[in-house]
Amino acid sequence: MRPKISVVVTVYNEELNIKPLIDRISDALEEYDYEMVYVDDGSTDNTLKELYSNGHPRLKVVELMKNYGQSLALMAGIDQSKGEYIATMDGDLQNDPSDIPAMLKLAEEGRWDMVAGERANRQDGMILRKIPSRIANYIIRNASGVKLKDYGCALKVFKNEIAKDLGLYGELHRFIPVLAHLEGARITQVPVKHHARQFGTSKYGLSRTFKVVSDLLLMLFFKKYMQKPMHLFGNTGVLLFVVGVLINLYLMVLKIMGQDIWGKPLMILGLMLVLGGVQFITIGIIVEIQMRTYFESQQKKPYKIREMQMGEKVPA
Repeated sequence: MRPKISVVVTVYNEELNIKPLIDRISDALEEYDYEMVYVDDGSTDNTLKELYSNGHPRLKVVELMKNYGQSLALMAGIDQSKGEYIATMDGDLQNDPSDIPAMLKLAEEGRWDMVAGERANRQDGMILRKIPSRIANYIIRNASGVKLKDYGCALKVFKNEIAKDLGLYGELHRFIPVLAHLEGARITQVPVKHHARQFGTSKYGLSRTFKVVSDLLLMLFFKKYMQKPMHLFGNTGVLLFVVGVLINLYLMVLKIMGQDIWGKPLMILGLMLVLGGVQFITIGIIVEIQMRTYFESQQKKPYKIREMQMGEKVPA
């Protein structure tokens, strides 16, 4: 029988947090048919030993062959989950499983495809954690158009089909709400509890803020040009090509009038713009073909239908 909810927890060197968190999840979801999917992302301590010796009947352990990073570990856990709904959370005891039932109830009402947590009283350091997080949240919120206050909270509940279509490659786990939004998901955010770390050390640092910018460029491409890449590369290429041609025509007129144009920086700029324009147009055509191959080879559709209803036939 399919469980109501699967709780996916990714862990890396969290040996002291394994048993307490499993106990808290069990207490929070005792009224539900649930499963816990723990993904060990190549831990080098006794995390795996703690998982295998736990013996909880609802615990499923996924052991990765090496450390792949949080995004791929989440993907592995989601792929192995069978629940109607999927909850994700960190394995450091900072998220509180007691928030999951209320979030699940909100998701079951049918209005929302994803319920994300917002750490209302965040128990982290100001300089190394809160300030970089606020900067990253501001950048993502305004660039992506998905108006959430807290993108860094790992505690989320979403429908199974939404979770399995996310495509968590690289380090895109921080963009899960944006990826879900691209799939047409309706998202809301609710305040959740947040606890200070008791055991182990944090795996996050200031470097995350800089990675957000590069990943955000990819998200913006997905949002605006995934299904029409030629509009980005082609338009840019045509603009560069036209400007380059106009510069070269201007220089040709000067040459006809007897002026020496050899070695002028403007001539080099004109040639570079023409070549750059041709390259951008070529890239646009290639990416357009790849996009069509992506959809057609897997029989995917570039659209998603939320609901379809047949009306009753009106008697004549």
